[in-house]
Amino acid sequence: MLLEGRNAVVYGGGGSIGGAVARAFAREGAKVFLAGRTPESLDGVAEQIRSAGGAAEAARVDALDEGAIDEHADSVAASAGSIDVSFNAISIRDVQLIPLAEMTREDFMSPIATGMSTHFLTARAAARHMIGQGSGVILTLSSSSIRAFVPGVHVGGFGVAGAAIEAFTKMLAAELGPRGIRAVCLRPEGIPESWGGVSTEGWSAPPAEIEAQIKARSLLGRVTTLADVGNAAAFLASDLAGATTGTVFDLTSGTVVD
Repeated sequence: MLLEGRNAVVYGGGGSIGGAVARAFAREGAKVFLAGRTPESLDGVAEQIRSAGGAAEAARVDALDEGAIDEHADSVAASAGSIDVSFNAISIRDVQLIPLAEMTREDFMSPIATGMSTHFLTARAAARHMIGQGSGVILTLSSSSIRAFVPGVHVGGFGVAGAAIEAFTKMLAAELGPRGIRAVCLRPEGIPESWGGVSTEGWSAPPAEIEAQIKARSLLGRVTTLADVGNAAAFLASDLAGATTGTVFDLTSGTVVD
């Protein structure tokens, strides 16, 4: 197993992306510590992991609360002996589908402030323990919207937030690399599987039509799946990706080509 004996913290572990990554980590042998604001969702993912033979614990943690994040990280490190992987998948409160010329300052800044705050706080909490260990992997989450300049598609500050998270990840890699710590950002495309239960009010088109548009833009003629993200995260957290740091791992199925 790729992550046998590792301890992984997943912020937003009760959500669709966080849950997929947590299950992939557990499948590969990691003990997973799920953190988030909704106990019911966290407990559901934890039970799925345990039912499949994995190890998981869940804790209510607001990933924008500095004190709560640090306290939880300290608790995990004390009880498990280490924090080997940290992954952040919390929602960054984005406001989209409004032209920039019509958007308020608050709506534009919301995903930027939220995205950078949570990634900084959770990465810092993990790094403080990983430095002492001399090893660890910090995984962040961006979005294809930072490059998807499609006419008529209004992503507001969400694209800027993604660009900032990617830049921050590279800064982490530069500072922490000499201490044996890697940092990589995952950049997926829109994931239709994760849209279930999300209000479609104000969407530019029905979900099925948007999915078809994504497939049409994709070099592979397909959409990115939750399994794609989970598998990539497990690989990047493992020693098989030991030479990979300070970069963005593209999971857009070819809708974005650097």
